[in-house]
Amino acid sequence: MVQTPPKTLTLEEFLQLPETKPASEYIDGQIIQKPMPQGKHSIIQTDLSTAINAVLKPKRIGRAFSELRCTFGGRSIVPDVSVLLRDRIPRDEKGDAVNTFSIPPDWTIEILSPEQSQTKVTKNILHCLKFGTQMGWLIDPEECSVLVYHQKQETEVFDEPEAQLPVPSFASDLQLTVGELFAWLGE
Repeated sequence: MVQTPPKTLTLEEFLQLPETKPASEYIDGQIIQKPMPQGKHSIIQTDLSTAINAVLKPKRIGRAFSELRCTFGGRSIVPDVSVLLRDRIPRDEKGDAVNTFSIPPDWTIEILSPEQSQTKVTKNILHCLKFGTQMGWLIDPEECSVLVYHQKQETEVFDEPEAQLPVPSFASDLQLTVGELFAWLGE
């Protein structure tokens, strides 16, 4: 849903607004509220974040965050899953993660909801790649497919159950096929 404010808001003004549920994003001067996640979306988001963290956290490589606001390059977006390398996670003087992330994720993952625009989501992934994100995934639960976006490479489509999904090099220990990803929906 696009909310049209009475006047054009700057990114700084947007960031002062109270958070919405579901989250709103600031894209090209517009406030766009994300759709409310539903069953398939929630299952994939939860299980994928857990699988990524099971590989990255014990080795202190990085971690996956669900619905983390990332503000950079004139946009404020909330990817379904943002993966950041441990040494890039912004920290306070105590060494704890801060609340405000003004950097792009190292790996951005979006899960398409039925009423969501694939073009809008793709634009967010491309924006991330432009600002240094290593890889983007667009997961479509209805078509059981994953579009994989790389920096300055062709987009790849994975829809065969036995196909191994590519991951950024820092997550190379994560072995996941298309079939395994979508099998979570039946558990």
